[in-house]
Amino acid sequence: MYRRPFALLAGLILLNGAAVAQIGNPAGMGADTAMSKPGVPAPHQTNNQDRLFAQLAAAGGLAEVELGKMASGKAKADAAKQFADMMVRDHTDANSKLRELADAAKIPLPTSLDPDHQAVRDQLDRLDDEAFDAAYIKAQIVDHQKTAQLLAWEISLGEDAEMQRLAASMLPVVLAHLRHAQEINAALTGAAIRLPPQTMAANKPKP
Repeated sequence: MYRRPFALLAGLILLNGAAVAQIGNPAGMGADTAMSKPGVPAPHQTNNQDRLFAQLAAAGGLAEVELGKMASGKAKADAAKQFADMMVRDHTDANSKLRELADAAKIPLPTSLDPDHQAVRDQLDRLDDEAFDAAYIKAQIVDHQKTAQLLAWEISLGEDAEMQRLAASMLPVVLAHLRHAQEINAALTGAAIRLPPQTMAANKPKP
């Protein structure tokens, strides 16, 4: 799921077409889906995709808040601190919305860091100053790439229309976070920002 090249996501950013047409995805209905009328799932009916999405998105959102709180106190660069504060604010809001939908659909969500994010937290806990800033922002780039792909996956393949709409509303925000993290990383390390091919073509000077 997460190993697709990030460039493939560029086409999914334009959600006005095929992705929106998939809301309430009839092709992805679970076998036990209850119907409000023929062909129309009742509210909060979920398939395996929705349930996996909710659990993975909740794990990622929980980590964003916890790591953001850590970085808000430990980061040296103002840009990293401000980014961390934004993560706490934006992901606390998204986490709350996701939990409401998961509770309505009776999907259990994680309440503590998963092993991968715990390992990141442990690594960051050992670092300070510039080393901490660089490691935190690089981890944010990786996590936001994964989250963007997860959201696009839910928009295309989920069954619960409200979860799909939440994913669609979150995707532009996550992509903006990703771009911001890339800009901070470039400022901290001098690394070039990697743009999707469509963006590069749009920015190419005209003859």
